[in-house]
Amino acid sequence: MISIKSPREIELLEKAGLIVGQTHNYLKPFIKPGITTKELDKLAYDFIISQNATPSFLNYNGFPASICTSVNEQVVHGIPSDYKLKNGDIISIDIGACYKGYHGDSAWTYAVGDISEKKQYLLEHTEKALFAGLNVIKNGVRVGDIGASISAYAHKHHLGVVKELVGHGVGIKLHEEPDVPNYGKENTGPILKTGMVIAVEPMLNYGTANIFILDDDWTIVTADNKPSAHYEHTVVVLDDGYKILTKR
Repeated sequence: MISIKSPREIELLEKAGLIVGQTHNYLKPFIKPGITTKELDKLAYDFIISQNATPSFLNYNGFPASICTSVNEQVVHGIPSDYKLKNGDIISIDIGACYKGYHGDSAWTYAVGDISEKKQYLLEHTEKALFAGLNVIKNGVRVGDIGASISAYAHKHHLGVVKELVGHGVGIKLHEEPDVPNYGKENTGPILKTGMVIAVEPMLNYGTANIFILDDDWTIVTADNKPSAHYEHTVVVLDDGYKILTKR
């Protein structure tokens, strides 16, 4: 069942989302060649704790870190490690924070130093695909409308749409109903209603849409080793649109 959040719940979700957005802002200046993804994880952990929140991902289904750090061909769920970022890398950082029992969730892909034109193209159009999906949201539209808009934009720009991984509802659980795929048909799927809170998160690849999981049972990578980008906001559905809860 898809829950409609009360005004008090939305207030708490907005605070959790704000902490996530602030954590992204806090990390951004550190995303430079030479820093390890494990160091970024520690910075994020310390910042989230300082905001009277807890990292949503830490120990979630056994995940061993506070944030996901997915570099280059890694799509999602990259585990922070001793890997040092290099000039020309891109890194998708997925952050969740729990505040008074309510979650915020947002991912963003960052350039490390100077990146190639193809990676810049991927980042630009994956971010725009996110907003193509968000901009159809309002009371009465269907979940399929979001995915249809994202995939239409992605295909127009010749990017692969990852289908195995989807957006989701957000609330007292990090992942709630409904699933929000990044593909679909208009006028299909659950109907969105004012007060529902969902995370929309296109994961687009520069090449094939095909993916596989590494031996660590977490890290998902592109099948052709080409780069992938991931952008995500948590939003609340309004009568005539949406409000981003994970603003920077």
